Amino acid sequence: MNSFDFGAIERAAPYLLEGLGFSLQLTVSSFVGGLVLGVALALARHLRVPVLAPLATAYITLMRAIPLIMVLFWFFFLVPMLLMWATGAARPVPVGPVYTAFITFAMFEAAYYAEIIRAGLNAVPKGQYEACRALSMSTAKTYWLVILPQVLRSVSPILLTQTIILFQDTSLVYVLSITDMLGAASKIAQRDASLVEMYLTIAATYLLICVVASQAVAYLRKRNTPAAHA
Repeated sequence: MNSFDFGAIERAAPYLLEGLGFSLQLTVSSFVGGLVLGVALALARHLRVPVLAPLATAYITLMRAIPLIMVLFWFFFLVPMLLMWATGAARPVPVGPVYTAFITFAMFEAAYYAEIIRAGLNAVPKGQYEACRALSMSTAKTYWLVILPQVLRSVSPILLTQTIILFQDTSLVYVLSITDMLGAASKIAQRDASLVEMYLTIAATYLLICVVASQAVAYLRKRNTPAAHA
């Protein structure tokens, strides 16, 4: 500890915070985009919509069977070639690492959110659906006003737990040379030969954020438990 350079952490703080900001932006964006797409996928399967249901099943199965880092590489290298073919361009149309990260993470997380939401949909008592039909509510109103609010409330602890994993997975964008929190720490560590200081700081930051988020999940689970047994 005598050789531990706290000054290196202080000097690197602005750059590390910039990287943390990107990690949080990617997490929030992927959560919102993934949740919207996940709800659509879950409803397609739950309602057994022709054509859409099997496509949703195939999409979810594919995304859950492939490592996220592989999806990142596929999107980064293959989509430009697909765009070249679709637009008739002379060379691959670059998507860029940042757009790749935001789109890929949302698409990937949607598969996991979809299964969480579908489990919540299956857990709703049939009486809820029958009551809505008795009130002559349309399918859209039934799900939008009655079913989905209950489902999202009941599965919110699981959704947040998956989002904590999502936050941890944002470190994978380092392979695309994006300056997230880990990327910022790695660049400074190599430049200033402060590997111990930088990686310990990043580990402590991940630990702190995930512990706080886990406590929020525990609080939500405890709050939702009485309602679940009511």
